[in-house]
Amino acid sequence: MDKKIISYNKRWNHLTAEIEAAYHDASARLGISDSVSIILYTAYLGGGSCPLKEICMMSGKKKQTLNSALRKLENDGMVYLKAVDGKKKSVCLTEKGKIFSEKTVKKIIRAENEILSSWTQEERRIYIELTERFLTGLKEKTNRFDTEP
Repeated sequence: MDKKIISYNKRWNHLTAEIEAAYHDASARLGISDSVSIILYTAYLGGGSCPLKEICMMSGKKKQTLNSALRKLENDGMVYLKAVDGKKKSVCLTEKGKIFSEKTVKKIIRAENEILSSWTQEERRIYIELTERFLTGLKEKTNRFDTEP
């Protein structure tokens, strides 16, 4: 294997782990769990509600992983689940949930926006394009694992 590619791979893995750790630390500093942060963040960005399926897709988490956090948020009066099209559900922020999100996840969103705003439009485009290419390639390669010898 190419040593230079291996060193890039190590750096990529380190950076993605550090980004994940930074989000974890931000949530901890705000006094919320990672799962609560993900739910509130996505619902807040959705204007106060968001399909549960979208929260799972955006976070890469399974519904079962988010389930206890959803129950906690429901019990605390922060969110309610609304049935949409049969079995599908949307997570909706209550007024209390909106106020809490303003005090918590909005800070994360503001930090992200400040960082991205400091980049040029071209830098943002390249960052997103390369990340999408990496993800698409990784999915294509790993989807073949069960069919390759």
